[in-house]
Amino acid sequence: MRHFDLTPLYRSTVGFDRFAQLLDSVAGADPEATYPPYNIERLGENEYRITMAVAGFTPDEIKVDVKESTLSVRGEKKAETGEGDKRYLHRGIASRSFERRFQLADHVEVRGADLKDGLLNIDLVRNIPERMRPRSIPIGAGAEAKQIPASVQV
Repeated sequence: MRHFDLTPLYRSTVGFDRFAQLLDSVAGADPEATYPPYNIERLGENEYRITMAVAGFTPDEIKVDVKESTLSVRGEKKAETGEGDKRYLHRGIASRSFERRFQLADHVEVRGADLKDGLLNIDLVRNIPERMRPRSIPIGAGAEAKQIPASVQV
């Protein structure tokens, strides 16, 4: 069995530690860990989107929560009435409940979520406070040394 060191990938992530853990556990491929499938894409310098394939779920069956630095997406499929009358020859569309969690990096906030065409899009933005942003300090630009006169005592 081969072991791949994915440590260099961790340095370039935006705080999605769960994604790195999933890459580490690919050899064991637990089916529950891969449902529902998702993408993480970078839209801009500080904008990201998580897209999850949740075909068959309605907006009222999906709950998106953020608590501290954990984004939790939960889907609970309601029991369909009249399901007993249907006889499937093949059932490939999953209708099971799920819960997927993502660890968000510092200063990453959830902007909103949208469900369209069976895809749940969760928009994220990284808001770095002004005091923590990199900045350039000019050297010697008008910074003259001032001398404070000594007070004369009589």
